[in-house]
Amino acid sequence: MKFGEMLRNWSNNAMVLSLGLPLAFTAHAASAQEAAGSAAEGTEAAASAAAATPGYTPLGPEMIKGQPVDGGLWFQDQFSPIGKEAIWMHDAVLMPVITAICVLVLVLLLWIIARYNRRSNPIPSKTSHHSVLEVVWTLIPELILVGIAVPSISLLAHQYESPPENALTVKATGYQWYWGYSYPDNGGFEVISNMMPDEEAVQKGLPPQLAVDNRMVVPVGVPIRLQTTGADVIHSFAVPSLWFKIDAVPGRLNERLLYIEEPGIYYGQCSELCGARHGYMPIAVEAVPLEQFNAWVLSQGGTLGGEEQAAEPAASPDEGGAAEGSEAPEAVPSAAPAV
Repeated sequence: MKFGEMLRNWSNNAMVLSLGLPLAFTAHAASAQEAAGSAAEGTEAAASAAAATPGYTPLGPEMIKGQPVDGGLWFQDQFSPIGKEAIWMHDAVLMPVITAICVLVLVLLLWIIARYNRRSNPIPSKTSHHSVLEVVWTLIPELILVGIAVPSISLLAHQYESPPENALTVKATGYQWYWGYSYPDNGGFEVISNMMPDEEAVQKGLPPQLAVDNRMVVPVGVPIRLQTTGADVIHSFAVPSLWFKIDAVPGRLNERLLYIEEPGIYYGQCSELCGARHGYMPIAVEAVPLEQFNAWVLSQGGTLGGEEQAAEPAASPDEGGAAEGSEAPEAVPSAAPAV
């Protein structure tokens, strides 16, 4: 009787094992397939994200927006908010006032010549004072100057607004006779910019004596803290189409806010007499979208701001551990030789 019960138990256990093992292997295989599928999906997503991130491509001559033109008599087109405000100040305030004053003075001169010459007015007037007229020609110029001063002071204040704390810092150093652009917020690397030979510039469709081998690459639509200094003598960083000019003085760090509204290439020159080749150290600013700027920074061996901030907390525990581990262990006295 006991032998029969034992036999039935063995047969039931064998049946359970025969049914359970295939199910277990099937579930394991299914989970492995799901893991492989999710890994493949993650790889595809990473690849698609990498493909969607635009890389850096240097802008061609068709993107030149700020440069002098043959026969130009007016200001260059402006591509910064402060430049547009300055052009409005010139076109809508100064030029009408200047034109009106010049026309008024010319009309008065012609009228005086025609009305008060010897033939038309043989007996000159003996009038020496006219209180009303004196008040008018004193008060009107003062009102004109006050009217000009209000937008002028506002423009001057806007030109020297301090950059915000989150502005990207770019440092331009003037050398005899080339420029160096360093990026303290992106690892501190420096790009040296020399004037491109005329033959090479013409071959590439770029303006000779303005094209350079390495441009100052900056992002569009981002406030930039542009700092300047001189390594030898006084230079001046000037880009007319951005309404930007600031001296680069040795031993001194100047800075101004730079904001560029559109992608493009903007040319300038050193505007301070700095030696024999002063006229051969042009400035080329290349403004690109932020994604392309980040790609350019990485291609130069720099780092992005987020990477540095993420690396600092990660390195802190190791640094603390290294500091703790660097303490010298207590000296263990050596055993005295047995006597």
